[in-house]
Formats: sequence, structure tokens, C-alpha cells
Amino acid sequence: MDSHQPHLIRDCLIHIFTFLTEDDLISASTVCKDWYEAAETPWLWRRMCLRRWSFCNLAALGSDQVNHSWKRYFQRRSHLEKNMTQGRSGDYRCKSLRGHTGRVVGLVYLQGNSSLLPDLSKKSGVVCSASTDGTVRAWNIQKGENLWCSPVQSPLTGILADEKQEVVITSDSTGLIKTWQGQTGQELASFSTASSHCTLLQYNINNDWFLTIGTGQGSICTLADLTLTKKSSLMVCDSFRVNILLVSPDKKWIIAGTKENDDLSLKVINSESLTSPSEDEVSLCQTVPVPGCQAAVFIPTQRARLAIIHHTELRDNKALTVFDVNIKKMKYKTEIQVQQVESFPLKLNRTSSQILLEAKNSNCIVLAAGEQLWVYSLKGALLANFKDHIMPISSICVDSFRVVTASQDLSLRVLTWKNDSDRGLTLESQYHLLGGSHTMSRGFTHVACDYASIVASVEGNNGKDVLKAYSFAS
Repeated sequence: MDSHQPHLIRDCLIHIFTFLTEDDLISASTVCKDWYEAAETPWLWRRMCLRRWSFCNLAALGSDQVNHSWKRYFQRRSHLEKNMTQGRSGDYRCKSLRGHTGRVVGLVYLQGNSSLLPDLSKKSGVVCSASTDGTVRAWNIQKGENLWCSPVQSPLTGILADEKQEVVITSDSTGLIKTWQGQTGQELASFSTASSHCTLLQYNINNDWFLTIGTGQGSICTLADLTLTKKSSLMVCDSFRVNILLVSPDKKWIIAGTKENDDLSLKVINSESLTSPSEDEVSLCQTVPVPGCQAAVFIPTQRARLAIIHHTELRDNKALTVFDVNIKKMKYKTEIQVQQVESFPLKLNRTSSQILLEAKNSNCIVLAAGEQLWVYSLKGALLANFKDHIMPISSICVDSFRVVTASQDLSLRVLTWKNDSDRGLTLESQYHLLGGSHTMSRGFTHVACDYASIVASVEGNNGKDVLKAYSFAS
């Protein structure tokens, strides 16, 4: 290096190195001392991190401050994603979690690793499962250990978890709602809906905790705080089960309705009408202008944009319609506006009894029906279509890194997102994770995932379901 202008030469090297990939940058650092020092510039690796991931935090490397660097962060996180993309036998560990003596009706992460801001030092995750055997169980998925088990009650029908409060919420076949302390499994509170069917929705508004329950009689009941104090009750679809229940990203709207009647439409309800009802005012509510809803999801990056799959005038045909929900205040009244943004037909298998719908970002939705998986833009463009399973897909999990499908063929399929220079965001099918033998099991029923693990339930032929936990190392 020129001894008279060392800083100028180094700045030129750093600029040139901005055009290199990770592997090329590491190779360049072995040329000589000067190149090594330039290639170790923290700004280079920070730039590389932020170019690949929207959110990065060095604290994710753990408490060992000595080893904190942008280079180490990039290498740890890219190595983890490489393992999760390839799915080779040495890239992950699989644990079988046994203990339930009935069917698993749901599983949720109590302590997970966010895909938006992952903790690369986190060594363990906790998943809770609910079963028809009447128990809730908490599991350390890396160690394959049962952390606690609740007392036996009536067969459970649903489960949710609030990671921030470390609370688990369950419903049983008698309509009894309970909250459980996530660390110990201690029961905190209970509330009876007297409904054999309950759909659960938990959300927070201005740091206040709420739980809305859809019942088998067609009403929704809203409870407040972990004490489960009743705030309101509203009839949505008289005598039909409420099995669609969503909250908008801005927490201003609740969507409620049923999939059991093709003539009924979803209801849009102002959340404040449920959480802070006024005795002299009717709940602010509006009907979505399409009947026969089969699946619905809010677009996570929009305040209140709703995508609905519904029947068309020809009952065997289906369409996907997108709506924006707004509030219009006039001089003497306030009303909800549900405005159509897009609508396009779907070519789904007419025999598909279950349609699963999830949203990736402001312009991408994922749906599964039968053995197939589709990725659409909100304009109706088909971005990808997969038929990786030989039996129907029973559950899907979508996050910012991947999509995981669970099927009755006793396999999980892992697909990862990719930004293509020509096609934009698209999905690539990667590999299968197998759940065991068909002589012992019937297929996967539920799947959940965080940034570094996948957990799914396997239906046992003997009536005793097992959880399969796949953990990836960074």
C-alpha cells in the first residue's frame, strides 16, 4: 500500500469490496494484510446484513459482547438460513414429543424465535399443545422434554398463546375458557360460554388485553384482562357456528362469520364496540358485500385490507376478493365502509373441502386446497403453484422466510421465499420432512414454526397423537 496515502487506498478497497458477495469478500481478505483489514470493516458487513434482511440487531448474538460483530451476525444468520433451506439430515435435529393420550387439536409457540427479528443465541423454544385427552402440555422442543401438564378436564377444542404475557388460553367441549400461566401451567382464570364450539381470538389495544370468542350459537363474546371479565356479547350469524374470527393489523376491526351457510356474509365490527361498549349505542357493524365465505385473512402490512375466498353466483366456482375497511364520520352518524379493491376467479379443485389462506406481505397471498398450494398477487397474477403432496394439505404456516405445508401423506414440505430479478417475490420448493411410518400414523394434522424450528402433530393410529419437533442450528 502507498505509505503516503494509506487512507485513500483503503477507502478505494472498501468501495470495491461493496460489489463482492460474502464468499468473495472472505477470499479477498486472505490476499494480504491490507486487504484483510479493509475486508474486516464493520460498515461493509453491516451493509451486507441490511441489504439481505430488513431488520438486524447485534444483540441477537447473545450476551458475549466480545464476539459481537456485523460479520459474525451475517455468518451466523446466513448459515442458519442455509441449513433451513437445504434441510439435510445433519442440518437439524428431530425430537418426538409423546405424552398425549388423545388427538392434538392445536399447538402454539409460547416462547418462539421471531422471523422478523431472530435471536441467534436462543437455544430453546417452548411449544404448548392441547388435546382431546383434556390436557395442555408445554414442551422444550430442542430437548424433547415435557415441562408441565395441566390437570385433566373435558376434551379440549382450541388453544392460543400470548408470548408477551406468557399465557396460554384454551377452550373445551363444554365451552369453558381457561387461561394458564405459561411457565408453571397454573390455572389463572376461567369463563363459561356454554358452547361446545369456540373460536378464539386474542389481541391487545393500547396495552389492554382482550379475548373474543366465537360460539356455536352464532354470537361473539369479548372478555378483558387475564381475569376474563366479560365486556360484551353480539349476535353475528344466528344458529350457525362462528368459525371465522380475525382482527385487523391496526386493531380497529373484528371480522366474524361462518363458513357453514353460503347465503351469509362476514360481519365487520368496530373493535371499540366490543371492548368498550356503550349502553345507549348499537355496535358499529357492517356486512361484507359477498356471501359464502370459505376463508379470509387480513394483509399484515396494511392497516385494514381483507382478502376473502368466497362462492360466486355459480356455486361450484370460487373467487378471491380484496376489500379495504375504513370508517366514515358524518355530521349525525358514523358508518363503516367496506370497499372492493380487487377480485379475480380461482381455479380450485371442486372437491376440496378445506381451503387454507395466509398472507405474506402487501402483495402476496398463499392458499392451499386439496394437495395443491398456490401463490397469488393481490392483482390476481399466479406467482407459483405446487403439487408436492399426494394427499390433502391439512395445515400451513407462513412467515417472512418460508412456507411449511403439512399433509395427510405424513410429510411436511418446506418452501422458501426468493426475490427474483425478473418475477419479483416468488416461492421455491425445497425438501420434505417425514413424520414416520403409515403403519403407526395417519398423517400430519397441524404445523407451526418459528425462525429456527418447525413443530407438527402426527395423528396416531392408536388414537394417541405425537408431536414432531425439527430444530435447526446456526
